[in-house]
Amino acid sequence: MYLFTSEVVSPGHPDKVADIIADSIVDKLIIGDARSRVASEVFVAGRHVVIGGEVTSNTKITTEGYEKIVHDTLVNIGYDGNPYFTPQECLHPENVDVQVLLNEQSPDINQGVDQEDGETGAGDQGIMFGYADIETSEYMPSAITYARVLMQKVYEYAKANPSKLGVDIKTQVTMDYGVKDNFESCKPQKIHTIVVSAPCVASMDITTVRALIQELIDDAGLPTDLYDKNDCIIHINPTGKYISHSPLHDSGLTGRKLIVDSFGGYSPIGGGAQSSKDYTKVDRSGLYAARYIAKHIVAAGLAKKCVVQLSYAIGVAKPTSVTVDTYGTSIEAIDDDKLSVFVHERFALTPNWITSRFNLDKPSKDTFLYADVAARGQVGQSDYPWEKLDDLEEFEALKN
Repeated sequence: MYLFTSEVVSPGHPDKVADIIADSIVDKLIIGDARSRVASEVFVAGRHVVIGGEVTSNTKITTEGYEKIVHDTLVNIGYDGNPYFTPQECLHPENVDVQVLLNEQSPDINQGVDQEDGETGAGDQGIMFGYADIETSEYMPSAITYARVLMQKVYEYAKANPSKLGVDIKTQVTMDYGVKDNFESCKPQKIHTIVVSAPCVASMDITTVRALIQELIDDAGLPTDLYDKNDCIIHINPTGKYISHSPLHDSGLTGRKLIVDSFGGYSPIGGGAQSSKDYTKVDRSGLYAARYIAKHIVAAGLAKKCVVQLSYAIGVAKPTSVTVDTYGTSIEAIDDDKLSVFVHERFALTPNWITSRFNLDKPSKDTFLYADVAARGQVGQSDYPWEKLDDLEEFEALKN
């Protein structure tokens, strides 16, 4: 056996609740003023939600406005006053106290970001990594892909059946590659272990809960060549029945689920979170750009797997470095040096270029919302603008 594991959490997990609230604020500010600058944090603990950080925007939100964003976000997630869980078992939105501690962004940062020539400097220094491989159709690693499939199945069931399950859900998948060579060449052999934990109402017994979730696992659409429930270790609520859940029983903070949000541990991750930040913050936009490049390299058949590192200096538009690593899986006609130079020369990768390429300053219900991205993961969803394979010919030409 050669095993690798990734986990995923649902939108109802306290850390994700914090991320989604933070990005609901980002959406509200940018939709009202595309030049909004946002660097906020959200902390949820018990019945308290604390919003802190810096905002500069022509979109003005009152304290009551922030309270409404928090309330509406909780209801949308599934913390909607579900009568099957008491206010002691699960967070009810009408009981939440919201504290707003927001300041204006420092003018010392603004002078480097919004430049006189129209260029936008990076909103911070830092490093970002984008990754892709051939293990799934979305060019994402298998373990996190299937953990997401399971999470979405159980979460959707919980929202549709509030008399049975709660929405604070965690899933985990372990892939067996057989030998390390298969791992390095992106050839998973089977799903070795599945872990699912989901809260249930007090009236359900653990046997019923486990049978229900097993049915959801079997119906989730896992690939039949990799999943055989008779040849898979499955842990469902391994500690037993759990009822009390939500931020009422476990605090949440923005930025604590970076591995869940990105590549499930298959790749290095950057130095900062994406949620709670506007698009000039390269912790966010740089990840999207790096993923876009890595996905194109793999989808063009230039390598089986690829990681792209970008780095930036605060107030400087061009990245300070661009590096491509294909882990020795690139085709014979091309190497990592050539790919790195090509990406550096072909793609500007400035905040303005990234923003324009993916319309990051125009979130909407018809395109994408940052709150939805926070809920579903920052990468790997085919409908995100930075997941589009719209420049394949340019990469495929490198084979010639």
